[in-house]
Amino acid sequence: MDVAIGLLGLLTVLLEGSSGQGVYAPPTVRIVHSGLACNIEEERYSERVYTIREGETLELTCLVTGHPRPQIRWTKTAGSASDRFQDSSVFNETLRISNIQRHQGGRYYCKAENGLGSPAIKSIRVDVYYLDDPIVTVHQSIGEAKEQFYYEKTVFLRCVANSNPPVRYSWRRGQEVLLQGSDKGVEIYEPFFTQGETKILKLKNLRPQDYANYSCIASVRNVCSIPDKMVSFRLSNKTASPSIKLLVDDPIVVNPGEAITLVCVTTGGEPVPSLTWVRSAGVLPDKTVLNGGTLTIPAITSEDSGTYSCIANNNVGNPAKKSTNIIVRALKKGRFWITPDPYHKDDNIQIGREVKISCQVEAIPSEELTFSWFKNGRPLRSSERMVITQTDPDVSPGTTNLDIIDLKFTDFGTYTCVASLKGGGISDISIDVNISSSTVPPNLTVPQEKSPLVTREGDTIELQCQVTGKPKPIILWSRADKEVAMPDGALQTESYDGILRIVNVSREMTGTYRCQTSQYNGFNVKPREALVQLIVQYPPAVEPAFLELRQGQGRGVTMSCRVLRAYPTRVLSYEWRLGGRVLRTGQFDLQDSTEYTVSSLSRDSYGVYNCNIINEAGAGRCSFLVTGKAYAPEFYYDTYNPLWQNRPRVYSYSLQWTQMNPGAVDRILAYRLGIRQAGQQRWWEQEITVNGNIQKGELITYNLTELIKPEAYEVRLTPITRFGEGDSTIRVIKYSAPVNPHLREFHCGFEDGNICLFTQDDTDNFDWTKQSTATRDTKYTPNTGPNADRTGSKEGFYMYIETSRPRLEGEKARLVSPVFNVAPKNPYGATNTAYCFSFYYHMYGQHIGSLNVYLRLKGQTAIENPLWSSSGNKGQHWNQARVNINPPTSFQLIFEGIRGPGIEGDIAIDDVSIVEGECMKSDQPANNLRSGAVGPLAHIRLLPLLILMSVLSHQR
Repeated sequence: MDVAIGLLGLLTVLLEGSSGQGVYAPPTVRIVHSGLACNIEEERYSERVYTIREGETLELTCLVTGHPRPQIRWTKTAGSASDRFQDSSVFNETLRISNIQRHQGGRYYCKAENGLGSPAIKSIRVDVYYLDDPIVTVHQSIGEAKEQFYYEKTVFLRCVANSNPPVRYSWRRGQEVLLQGSDKGVEIYEPFFTQGETKILKLKNLRPQDYANYSCIASVRNVCSIPDKMVSFRLSNKTASPSIKLLVDDPIVVNPGEAITLVCVTTGGEPVPSLTWVRSAGVLPDKTVLNGGTLTIPAITSEDSGTYSCIANNNVGNPAKKSTNIIVRALKKGRFWITPDPYHKDDNIQIGREVKISCQVEAIPSEELTFSWFKNGRPLRSSERMVITQTDPDVSPGTTNLDIIDLKFTDFGTYTCVASLKGGGISDISIDVNISSSTVPPNLTVPQEKSPLVTREGDTIELQCQVTGKPKPIILWSRADKEVAMPDGALQTESYDGILRIVNVSREMTGTYRCQTSQYNGFNVKPREALVQLIVQYPPAVEPAFLELRQGQGRGVTMSCRVLRAYPTRVLSYEWRLGGRVLRTGQFDLQDSTEYTVSSLSRDSYGVYNCNIINEAGAGRCSFLVTGKAYAPEFYYDTYNPLWQNRPRVYSYSLQWTQMNPGAVDRILAYRLGIRQAGQQRWWEQEITVNGNIQKGELITYNLTELIKPEAYEVRLTPITRFGEGDSTIRVIKYSAPVNPHLREFHCGFEDGNICLFTQDDTDNFDWTKQSTATRDTKYTPNTGPNADRTGSKEGFYMYIETSRPRLEGEKARLVSPVFNVAPKNPYGATNTAYCFSFYYHMYGQHIGSLNVYLRLKGQTAIENPLWSSSGNKGQHWNQARVNINPPTSFQLIFEGIRGPGIEGDIAIDDVSIVEGECMKSDQPANNLRSGAVGPLAHIRLLPLLILMSVLSHQR
């Protein structure tokens, strides 16, 4: 940092209230808006509406009060605040959505909570305005009346545009504006079911003059500066709806890897239709090449199959659509099964009995599928004893059967079924089935040592079912004890060797598993099955996994570690350690927790305590960090107007904080204050000594001086006890106008360069002037105006009207306050919030005119309500005016000075304040300390007095 910062070395402590809560307060919240809104309606009882044009930037800020600093969360009705963060919320004070879209309109909620009272919630409805390009579609009806010799042709022009707010339509024929009733051959109406979204122009019994150029203008009446949009359509005697033709077969059957081209041509339509291709199963493949009405798919795959449609549209009549189905040849999943003689209960194959061999494949297209049978490599034809059939494709598609009647010894051998597609280009699937004396049905057993199977969480385990028989079928694994998925997510898992391998076993996998034979690649008999029990051991789950305990020296602390679950639950032991030193060991009997107590903490007994609870599977650990570190301070953000001593190049800042849980550890001896200019690396540090004990809720103030305008600074605050440094907390302080947006209280001594955001009224005759006695012109008019500001300071500033020439009698100077936002009026009859408005005025001189104050309510800019008025010479001193106001909505105050009959008529004002609550009676002293916060420091002259009073009243 290039310039050293002055740190004023006096600490002010304020304690508010007797409950021990001090300045701790539940949150309040209010939403303010910036960004590019085009209309905000504040006055509705039910809601606030923020209107914005689509594509602009939405910016809403959630202003909060409350101590500790509330956490802020933005959410949106039925979803998150923006599609960019679907599964989360916005935790910043400002919600900003660039390029806002229509679907992002809705109600936005700001929720603030700090653990005190109920969370504070406010909402605002965001209305996104837009207007899409209108579309004109043309429809016609032709009707022939019976028993009369005329032919009627009626044309409907339908105009549609999506918009918010609802669109207003107008029609033109050429340059002629068409209105309902202006032409007997024209009718304009809205279908009742479209809710104003559609406007129809009906041309009855079409006439020659109706062939013209028609324009539909869609308008939202320039809301949000959205311009009107227009679309035109040329109606002629050639206007016709589209027709098309596909120059391809339907269906198209192709082999994988081939290129396919679909050609669509228009055969009619005026205007010329546009052609588009769509796919019924979703989007077109990424590799698709489109050229007008021609669609090409290079190197087609099975995933590209489906129905493709060509659509022609020219906004006349209904779009034309033609479709074709692309079928990509495929053969996959070859399987077989053997069925023993169904007329005998024996599952074995025996000489003299029937046996059936079945083969199945998945074929596309199924009508091209053919099967061939071979025995020991030689073709096999259907005969009386060897009957070859193809199963009904509706019952079991892609299946062929070979029935061997009266099995003989000579029938033993290898039977092969070969599946192929007539179109070729696809590799055949060949399935071998061996029939012999060793072909026997399956049997399942579980090895004795494989059930129950005990393993530990995280291991890899293999569940095994031994399968015998020839051929060996596919084994299906599933859960037998409950209807849950297998580790791979499926309800059944296939295994070709009878082994189920589970990686990274978890405790949820404990249970009984069923293995059973499948009919595929084996015998088509009643499934054989066996059960395997799996037991997963896991180490104890304990709580707390980690806990920080803060306690001062000489005090006691007790730590407790509790078992939540463990398997096995028996043989649980525990040990307590501090670092590497064993403190205590033992075993659990019936209890589920263990405790360790340190009766008096010393410097050596601080550290990390570990409690290990152990079973056969491992150990669970509770960790306790016992420390004497002080908790972090909590910066106080609700200080009204923390800027003071506001000079042209530097400013001072009143930094305030409370101490979190001050009694939890040893007494805080000091704070280490660090400060650095934003963007710099180096911290400037200073220790602030603290005398005595800090109470909970005590508000501590430290004044930072000589801060450079308009730089921001990072401030770091660290408490120090005899244990050492505690937790730090950091905040950023910024130079900003001294205006409190919550209007709990407002004070302005006109010390800032921006005069507290007061502005000069453009409609008056001359301006108010900022002045101090020390800087005023030496040629000032004597016998009028103040000789110091309201506090008696020659350096302090005030606002005044200069009535010297060329000013004329009756001319006005008007000073307008910023807008003060208040809570909206309760529609159920509760009274409005009362405020005490006060200011000091100086009216000295023989030509004093008048000083008037008006109240202007938001939305009523043409109406100003008189609040206060005074005229004539009041003497060479400052006077205070106090007025109770009850504004029902946001408001502004206007000071109007009127020039009197001569030059000795200067009028001045100073120290304007607005405080929530009614004004106190004149015999009651003013209280400058509210809610535990530092009172208004209107001028630097007040500071030593405030600090001295505080130090005297709170001996540290």
